[in-house]
Amino acid sequence: MNDLAQFAAEWRPLLATLIGVAALLILILVRRVNAFAALLVAALATGLMAGLSPEAVLEAVKNGFAGVLGFIAVVVGLGALLGVYLEASGGAAALARSIIGNRSPGPAGIAMGFVGLVIAIPVFFDVGLILLFPLVQALAMRAGKPALFFGLPLLAGLATAHAFIPPTPGPVAVAEILSADLGLVIVCGLIAGIPAMLVAGPYYTRFADARGWLPMNERGVMDHAEGESADTGLALRAAIVVAVPIALIVVAAIAAQFGIDSTFIAFVGHPFVALLIGCAVAAWALKANDEASSARLKDGLSRAFEPTAVILLVTGAGGAFKQVLVDTGAGNMLAESFAGLGIGPIIAGFVLAAIVRVAQGSATVAMLTAAGLCAPMALAAGLEGWDLARMVIAIAAGASVVSHVNDSGFWLVSRYFGLSEREALKTWTIASTLVGLVGFAIVMALGLVL
Repeated sequence: MNDLAQFAAEWRPLLATLIGVAALLILILVRRVNAFAALLVAALATGLMAGLSPEAVLEAVKNGFAGVLGFIAVVVGLGALLGVYLEASGGAAALARSIIGNRSPGPAGIAMGFVGLVIAIPVFFDVGLILLFPLVQALAMRAGKPALFFGLPLLAGLATAHAFIPPTPGPVAVAEILSADLGLVIVCGLIAGIPAMLVAGPYYTRFADARGWLPMNERGVMDHAEGESADTGLALRAAIVVAVPIALIVVAAIAAQFGIDSTFIAFVGHPFVALLIGCAVAAWALKANDEASSARLKDGLSRAFEPTAVILLVTGAGGAFKQVLVDTGAGNMLAESFAGLGIGPIIAGFVLAAIVRVAQGSATVAMLTAAGLCAPMALAAGLEGWDLARMVIAIAAGASVVSHVNDSGFWLVSRYFGLSEREALKTWTIASTLVGLVGFAIVMALGLVL
């Protein structure tokens, strides 16, 4: 009995963490508690069970919440503004139609994957799907193919960019929690994300189509989309708007890696400034030319921050949970436990994110929970530079797998494409899993060369 009590006292922080994570999953899954509230409850309870004083727990929650949001709130807000300009001006749809062109079904499917990859960088997953669904159906009608023949590549691109490539909120938040360089995260995200999109999107689509797994569903076809033509000028301006902030961030990160000490490059390449420049370019290049466009833009700007509120609150709560784990010392114990099993922090990040993702559905919550658990592990292992960037993408990959019935994205996809649960599991669930598995495989391979 004394041995058991000694064991419990010695491992109290880690035991408290395990109970806290279990409670978090029960609150979200069983009790259907809002993720923001559930994360805060788990953070407070974990800190108290681990032996921190009430004052120390509250201080950790406050510091963790403020520390994360001090950076990500600005990035998410500017990203939302950028997305509004692209959506309201029609630039996102024009860019998509320009990329697709008059290609045959096979190449058009690959192009559709890249459309999703590009569009989802400044635009949320659900907005990208809603925005481009008429184009998917128009392509399906023209080619005589199921809508999923073009839809799955689009979804794979949207999901990949949503999880892997900043300035989307998930990877930005994880990079901030792990103190990873955002420019390096973008580079790693692109390196891992493009093969993941190709395998999960166009290549898996051809495999599934050959086996008759893609149902022919004509519900909700929008005939007018067939006649829409690409506006090359608008598409080019939209591409420039998307490329400018990403290019500035990446150039600054590469310059820092090569020891180029330039205050100007560092300043304009900071995510705050880069996205602000991107918004300025968008306001100039995608300005409204008629009354209808002006009304759409005005309405979009007035509602730009509505979808970001929940993201910011959940992100802040994830940062609070992380800080509690750091202050209790549970993170170091967890690192030692995984190390004792021969599991490094990058693999641990993937595994933990995948477990949370399968259990509760939200990729963002899975990423934030895994990042909070793994931040002390990364610190203890001395990870920096490219290794931290790889860890961010490994967590993103784990959070991408197995989109199923507890994921709102699963129901959004099944509703839009008219799929039964079984059909959605055979198509979208497998595709989302391939995004995660291929992305993680690339991350591990990068460790051999970086």
